[in-house]
Amino acid sequence: MAVKDYRDLDVWQDGIRLATALYAVTKRFPPEERYGLASQLQRAGVSIPSNVAEGYAQRVDSIFARHLRIAIGSAAEIDTQLLIAQQLNYIDLTEMQALREQVQLLLRRLRAFYKQVYKG
Repeated sequence: MAVKDYRDLDVWQDGIRLATALYAVTKRFPPEERYGLASQLQRAGVSIPSNVAEGYAQRVDSIFARHLRIAIGSAAEIDTQLLIAQQLNYIDLTEMQALREQVQLLLRRLRAFYKQVYKG
């Protein structure tokens, strides 16, 4: 089946699931983190599917590849920020590990997809 819309892309769907999970977990962060770590996690989470969508919509492989690189960077940010959140006791170890597994899977998929798109 050919991809007709960015919403058909697995990396976009995975990104939406991750962003939703991050919003749910950051609701439990302390109020003083509303504009700090919680906001950073939320923005990085939203950045992944947003960049996949924006890059796909351009219909130019080099532009799409650039947006995929940004999404990869956002996933790496999330991975780091989850470790910080756990060390600050904002999330427990089990939840952090589950979210990081989700991030790592998405990172692998984004990198593989980037290699398909970027032919240069």
